[in-house]
Formats: sequence, structure tokens, C-alpha cells
Amino acid sequence: MRVDEFDYELPPDLIAQEPAPVRDQSRLMVVPRQGGGLRHSRFSDLPALLRCGDLLVVNDSRVIPARLRAVNARTGGQFEVLLLEENHLNDWWAMMRPAKRAPVGAQLMFKSLDGALSSVHARVVETGPSGHRRLAFTGTPDLSAELDRLGEIPLPPYLERESPNRRPEDHERYQTIYAGLPGSVAAPTAGLHFTPELFARLETAGVQVTRVTLHVGPGTFAPVKTARIEDHTMHEERYEVSQTVAELVNAARAQGRRVIAVGTTAVRVLESAADARGRVCAGKGRTRIFIYPPWRFRVVDALITNFHLPRSTLLMLVCAFAAPGSTAGCQMIRDAYAEAIRLRYRFYSYGDAMLIQ
Repeated sequence: MRVDEFDYELPPDLIAQEPAPVRDQSRLMVVPRQGGGLRHSRFSDLPALLRCGDLLVVNDSRVIPARLRAVNARTGGQFEVLLLEENHLNDWWAMMRPAKRAPVGAQLMFKSLDGALSSVHARVVETGPSGHRRLAFTGTPDLSAELDRLGEIPLPPYLERESPNRRPEDHERYQTIYAGLPGSVAAPTAGLHFTPELFARLETAGVQVTRVTLHVGPGTFAPVKTARIEDHTMHEERYEVSQTVAELVNAARAQGRRVIAVGTTAVRVLESAADARGRVCAGKGRTRIFIYPPWRFRVVDALITNFHLPRSTLLMLVCAFAAPGSTAGCQMIRDAYAEAIRLRYRFYSYGDAMLIQ
């Protein structure tokens, strides 16, 4: 398929710069996969839109303060460092800007949030195939414990901030209320709409909730730059499915109850962990799964998601989900997005949501 089939024009003022004042008061578009008109609701109405017995699967990865500021110890040159993944204690892969000024052997000194130099240093020990740098940290027993005083939450580039620290509320709001295991550099944004009160109402309505983990990487924001989808190289992300969760998902499917993914990241976990028969297997792993039309889904029956960037792999997944096993979902989602723009829905991470079922 051609990548330009997943392009659209969005008025800049519909890119949500702030979250809804109350999480569950975001707007919610309901998209029926079996035909019928679009419906418009509020996220707080979700318990009435789901069914007793549905299993809701959320991604509980926590966004870490992964954006650091550093100085070249020899030249004084400034760097922006985005931590990507911890290999071992004080051993991390990172993106650096400007990368060309960080060769192997370069010594870095890291700044605290107030701009003062800290005791934390690092040395570039390796260059990866994607231009990422492997950093060996010193001056701290564990870099992870220092991130709150060194790092900023890495907001997506379309959120207009002079610095994330200019709006401290982002540190809380750009995080799901159920975030647990640290490791993401971007939030699983479909989950940003939930509140404890909404979860209580879902439980009362007979909807079960369980958690998987997928650590979201920076590739989630990257547009597909190849002309054909098939030529795109998908980014890799780490995931984990516990034995308990695997059993819950498999039981729901065996009993004919729906499995509903909260966000594209939850879809990627479940589809990656499933065997050919659709049975989810427990374990940890890494996935490069690339879901685009005409993908046949093995596990997920309904999807809660936000409105995504043009030409993104997330939009391609949503189009595939709208009409599994065909390419008809592309037009369905184009029509839904056009309606969302006409009705001035808010787009992207802090924007409104859709329920495809």
C-alpha cells in the first residue's frame, strides 16, 4: 500500500496543547466496524458503551524523565540526551543531539534541572546502527534514582513548550493513573482519559480490567518515510505479559467475551504475544510487529485510541483494525477523521478519543 493513503490535513489549532480539564470529560467518537453511523459521546460514558464481561487491557508502562542536558567535558559543547533503554546498571542506550559531536570516547557532564552541573558523568562507549550512543554512567550508584533531579518528561514535539519544565503539570498529566513499571519515553495516550472513579464504574458495570506492559519508544512519533508501507522498518519495543494476564485473556476469548485494547500499544502486546490460534502466551520479549491493512487480528475485538498523526504507524494500525482482513478500514477512518475535524475534536496525545467496536 502507498503511504500517502494515510495522509490528511489537520488545522493546527486542533492539535491539543493541553489535556481536558477533567480526564474523563474528553470527547469520544464511537466507530462501528459492522456499519452504521458514527456516534458522539463523552469518555465518561464508556461504562454504558461496553458490555458486561468485556475484558479491558491497558498498558501500565510509566514514562521516565528521559530527556537530559549534558556538556562535553573537553569542549563545553551542549547536548540533549534522550535515554532509550537501560542495558545494565548505569549502562544506557540514548539518542543524542548533535550526535556527530559525540564520538566514542567523548566524556559528558550532566546538568541538574536548575542548570547546575551535577556529579553524574558518562562516557560514550559505542555507536549503534541507528546512530544511537551507548553511555556508561559514573558519579551515581544508579542513574535511574537520579532522573527526577536531572531529567525532563520527553513530551512529543508537537506540544509547544519552551521546555517541559515550564509547565510542571505535564509531569503528572502526561502519565496514566495506573502507570507502574518505568521504561517509556512516550505515554500510552489512550489511557490518559481514565480516572479512578471511571474504573469503579466500569467494575460495577461488569467490565474487567487487566494490565500488560509495553515500553513506548521514540519511534511511535516517527512518520513512515518510504513510499510503500512494506518498505518501512518498524521500531522495536519491549513488552511483558504475566501468566495471570495471559490466562485472563485466553479465558475471555474461550468464553466469547470481548477483549478490548486501550491504545495501540496494548494491541501490539497482545498480537505479539499470541500464537497462530490466537492464544496469548506469557513472557517477556521485544516486538517489531507492524500492523497495517489487511491485518487479521487474532486477539483484540475492540479498540480505544486517540486521533493519530498522518502517515504514522499508529494510524495504519487503526485503519487495519476498522476493517480486519481488508483495506476498507482506510476509507472508514478517513471519513471518521474528516467528521472529527468538522466537529472540532482535539487531536494527538492530549486530544479526544475514539472507540472502534
